[in-house]
Amino acid sequence: MDTERGDAADRTVGEVDLTRWRTRAGRATAQGWTALGHRYGAMPLLLLTLAVGIGIAVVATWLASEVYDAVREADDVAVLDRPVLDWALTLRSPVGDRLVTWWTDIAGTIGMPIVALGFLVGFTIQRRAWTPLVLLVAASGGSLLMTIAGKDLIGRARPPLSDAVPPYEHSPSFPSGHTLNATVIVGTIVYLLLLRQSRVVTRVWTIVVGTLFVLSVGASRVFLGHHWLTDVLAAWALGLAWLALVITAHRLYLTALRHGAEPTPDADIVKKT
Repeated sequence: MDTERGDAADRTVGEVDLTRWRTRAGRATAQGWTALGHRYGAMPLLLLTLAVGIGIAVVATWLASEVYDAVREADDVAVLDRPVLDWALTLRSPVGDRLVTWWTDIAGTIGMPIVALGFLVGFTIQRRAWTPLVLLVAASGGSLLMTIAGKDLIGRARPPLSDAVPPYEHSPSFPSGHTLNATVIVGTIVYLLLLRQSRVVTRVWTIVVGTLFVLSVGASRVFLGHHWLTDVLAAWALGLAWLALVITAHRLYLTALRHGAEPTPDADIVKKT
């Protein structure tokens, strides 16, 4: 599979060159990353960067849990949880409950992997490159670890079953795994689509559809009584932070390729080292 040729077409989103860094810190990071890419290969360094990023994301989840504990003790943002759920109860109907349950299941443990796999196969075949596979797998793995870490650290109880729409869920409530995974996976898919879309209107619609899907999944979790509002808000924040790390890692990878680094380390360099 021609990795370098496939990634060469992914360096811009419209007129924005992803390999150009506007800040001094960004340029310094890109230069250092490019030098390492020349020595060890751009793809191994991308994998390492994503692995480190996953660690950072898990730490960020721990910090978010600490902040959440402080907020809950102060009875600040969490004071919105009960009123919002009470309002959602007034909107329910048998038909609406079934439709929203069907919709939220798309972002569940079965639906979301199917969506990701479908796009993954399409990206890999179309682009003849391994990068979409690396980005989607890393993004998904990171969001899963963040979900597990957050639930274990907080152990927050879900809304009462009397306020929930079956089928009931019994795992800890914070953060919303459906919302977090949808934010990261759909966000990564949107990013990969934007790299190959030439028309502005197409890119705008891609962003709008992706955003509406992520927002609606979060709203569905509160509507069905499966999560509190703050569980969803935290999931959106954590998901966007992890998505930003994944995109930054990819931009560094593209920058190294643009400046002559090979996707994999040169055999002669490997032998010398």
